[in-house]
Amino acid sequence: MEFQELGASGVKVSRITFGSWAAGGWMWGGTEQNDAVGAIHASYELGVTSIDTAPIYGQGLSEQIVGEAIKSLPRDKVQLLSKFGMRWDLAQGDFAMKTKDNAGHDLDVYKYASRGSIIKECEDSLKRLGTDYIDLYQQHWPDTTTPIDETMEAVQRLMEQGKVRAAGVSNYSVAQMEEAEKTIDLASNQVPYSMLRRGVEQDVVPYCQAHHKGILVYSPLQLGLLTGKMKPGQYFDASDLRSTNKLFQPESVARVNGFLNKIRPLAETKGATLGQLVLRWTLAQPGITVALVGARNPEQAVQNARAIDLQLSFEEIDFINKQLQALAA
Repeated sequence: MEFQELGASGVKVSRITFGSWAAGGWMWGGTEQNDAVGAIHASYELGVTSIDTAPIYGQGLSEQIVGEAIKSLPRDKVQLLSKFGMRWDLAQGDFAMKTKDNAGHDLDVYKYASRGSIIKECEDSLKRLGTDYIDLYQQHWPDTTTPIDETMEAVQRLMEQGKVRAAGVSNYSVAQMEEAEKTIDLASNQVPYSMLRRGVEQDVVPYCQAHHKGILVYSPLQLGLLTGKMKPGQYFDASDLRSTNKLFQPESVARVNGFLNKIRPLAETKGATLGQLVLRWTLAQPGITVALVGARNPEQAVQNARAIDLQLSFEEIDFINKQLQALAA
């Protein structure tokens, strides 16, 4: 495994990090807890020591699963990355979405990051995770109803208390990062990024490179679309966020599969899956520190972790980029 420090925080993370959104079941059609714990253990055995979670994933379930999984692991060898600022139990802040919990009940979610809310969320997360500190604590989404300096002062206080090792943000713009930096030294920004979604290359990536910030990318496999396993017209349950995502419409899936078929021979010559090739390409992009990858069972976790063993030459990356340009044309 390859490891990299997030900014100047002292927190070193595995470049492939276990993303536990799907493990919480929420918006992914449920979860099998034993499979998720097994997936985390299988990842750890192959050097994936970093786990990214959030309270909103399964309304606490993902953090509980992660807490269960790390009970048998040495805490100082594991990096826990969690988040704050998405409340489903409090109607304050920016309204984020109407959704359903894992039991099918209606749920209203708010982006809220006031001082008091953050302190409460951190205590709740520490209990669920069964630990006394979080390695990277990230604001999940910006909250326009709370001044950024108030939010960051609360995180700074948690760092001073030893409950948080490093401060991060997620889905922040450059302007929002600049504002946060007036109060705290950010270690990283977690953003959406994949072969099909590269908007952050315009400004967020250059800013983070120039200011020595880590970039953690989520959905590098574009919710599974870039694994090559999706078929046009594939059915998704209404509780699955892919059921309404336009990238999963039949015409889009067919176009993406056409691109994947062009790079498939490269994966095969290296004894790799398409997913592994896509992950390695992602980590080869300038400024990208970490790829967050979910797994719902040990087999998927092992495949994801082994992507790091794949080596791509400049020519091979260039070949993939040319196929991507043709797809975008």
